[in-house]
Amino acid sequence: MVLERLADRRNLDLVAVSSIPASELLAVFQGEAPSPSLLRPLAPVLGLHAADLFAIAGAGVPEDLAPVDITAGRSVPYFLLDAVRLPLEKRTVLRQFVASLPQEKRAQPFEPPTHEQYQSGPGALLMRMVRNRNLGWTATAKTFLAVTGRYWSAATYGWVQNGRKQLTPELLADFSAVLDVPADDLAALTGVALPDAALVPKPDVTGVAELIWDVRRLTASQLRQVSDLAKSMPH
Repeated sequence: MVLERLADRRNLDLVAVSSIPASELLAVFQGEAPSPSLLRPLAPVLGLHAADLFAIAGAGVPEDLAPVDITAGRSVPYFLLDAVRLPLEKRTVLRQFVASLPQEKRAQPFEPPTHEQYQSGPGALLMRMVRNRNLGWTATAKTFLAVTGRYWSAATYGWVQNGRKQLTPELLADFSAVLDVPADDLAALTGVALPDAALVPKPDVTGVAELIWDVRRLTASQLRQVSDLAKSMPH
């Protein structure tokens, strides 16, 4: 079970450090599907976003945690092209501005295209986490390029999802930079042994992965406001 692998990787005794009954945790470790009431309180114990823990567990992400406007995701990589050029203090200002924006109501249920509704496998797990950031395949390719400087085609991420593209140290390092999850943790979650992944240099983009997370539930119009602010800031 992926949760057990991550707990072992972090040397965590989940029974001791969480309020979740041992019987519930044991059932999950033995293959039972985890309930939302277990995943939400477990996320901070594991140092993960709740939405990501739902994605990791292969559970449906609740609407209060899922992106609000699927169309906004297309603009994320263009916003990031400006954000990555800014010094850390300016990125912090952007994050504060995002936090000040009201949470808009969703106009329709969050339903990614059928080909992006990932099932099982290590690549699917990673792509579900990426989807939590409101990124489809094309936006994912452009976002990874903006953040890491390495380009993989949009189709490549589809191949990662269905297992046709094997994970490499470089690719796992790129996921680590965008998701803000250590490469060793991602290796534990996926069950794919990549001993050299942690050695791949990560780009100096402190605060950018956090920005990607912050804007995931903005509407397209709200993201334009954030993008306009980023463009107006001197590099």
